[in-house]
Amino acid sequence: MDSYLIQVNGHGDHAPMLDVHLKNTGNIISPGKVKGRKPRWAVRASEMSKKTFNPVRAIVDSMKVEPNPNKALISLSLGDPTVFGNLPTNDEVTRAVKEVLDSGQYNGYAPSVGYLSCREAVAAYYNCPEAPLKAKDVILTSGCSQAIELALAVLANPGQNILVPRPGFSLYKTLALSMGIEVKLYNLLPEKAWEIDLEHLESLVDEKTACLIVNNPSNPCGSVFSKSHLQEILAVASRQCVPILADEIYGDMVFADCKYEPIATLSTNVPVLSCGGLAKRWLVPGWRMGWILIHDRRDIFGNEIRDGLVRLSQRILGPCTIVQGALERILHRTPPEFYHNTLSILKSNADLCYAALAAIPGLQPVRPAGAMYLMVEIEMEHFPEFENDVEFTERLISEQSVFCLPATCFEYPNFFRVVITMPEEMILEACGRIQEFCEMHYQGAEGTQDLECDK
Repeated sequence: MDSYLIQVNGHGDHAPMLDVHLKNTGNIISPGKVKGRKPRWAVRASEMSKKTFNPVRAIVDSMKVEPNPNKALISLSLGDPTVFGNLPTNDEVTRAVKEVLDSGQYNGYAPSVGYLSCREAVAAYYNCPEAPLKAKDVILTSGCSQAIELALAVLANPGQNILVPRPGFSLYKTLALSMGIEVKLYNLLPEKAWEIDLEHLESLVDEKTACLIVNNPSNPCGSVFSKSHLQEILAVASRQCVPILADEIYGDMVFADCKYEPIATLSTNVPVLSCGGLAKRWLVPGWRMGWILIHDRRDIFGNEIRDGLVRLSQRILGPCTIVQGALERILHRTPPEFYHNTLSILKSNADLCYAALAAIPGLQPVRPAGAMYLMVEIEMEHFPEFENDVEFTERLISEQSVFCLPATCFEYPNFFRVVITMPEEMILEACGRIQEFCEMHYQGAEGTQDLECDK
């Protein structure tokens, strides 16, 4: 007799287990008796796998270039705050996980949407009068990337389209195309600190538009939208009856001279799925803990979207239970000075990097207001030997061993992105090498005069 273990729904954190025994009848169907099946190998990759395309990996992997062997590589390309070791998480955060691990109480399966007590902790942390939350409004996920995937999967069908920022995080397009969802890119405006071109955004909406993705604070731009601009975005979504998928993984990671406003706190009628997690603010991206916050005060989503998210979450049976068990303590006991110190380092790095790059002829950095990045425009007319930003950054690697991500990865050519999480001395070294590179290849007044004469 074979034994099978089946989990059924229950109340509280730990669902009851039902042990079911099934009798093995011994009736085995012979492969030779299956009608219409020709016994030959025909294993092919799925259509979904063929549609899955990560532009960052495709571009970076095609950059077949070796760093200068005489200079140590400085990589400013990876959005991982832990990589340089200068931004460790808080001791309270690691202590919380150690205690949960030692308790032995979180080694089993959790409900697919997360333990009730953990969802209550997240709801309590983000709850406010302008955007109230309860545990039923929280879905725990394996990192913010899975939160975005579930939100897209529940809002859009194959053949529909979504509105995505340009420049924008490449994962949106990667996920959408793999699901058969069309991507329409709306423009951000560097001359307006990367605000959305609202007229262009609204012109893209049609009867097949399933949702609008708003990333604030922004990767790759490091921009933070003002309250008034967020209200303008909501006005477009309201007029067009388009729900918002808010990627707010960098929420509250803003510098002292500006304020972060969760978009749901400003919405009177537009439903919002807000995606966030521990990765960036708590500096633990590898712990893979994210969440979806469902904001739907007008009951536009109704049970349809909630039930859909629950069903989709059941595909992988939820995120890491050890981190779930530590979540309440992480959220409510991490000292405020930890967040302050992290932001002070990022702000200092951003100012240092911006000032250094702004002084280099041929480069035009856009000052960031938060997150961990800044974007730099390459005045390509002053670097005629390079065809585009990919060639520029390739040569920067081969000559100076400095790796910046070409913004073609974010659908925005002739810029590059710099990560600002490295130690100060590394920023100074990297910017010094970038300056040396630009001075070597820059063609200034004479080249500019020739261009003017050609007009």
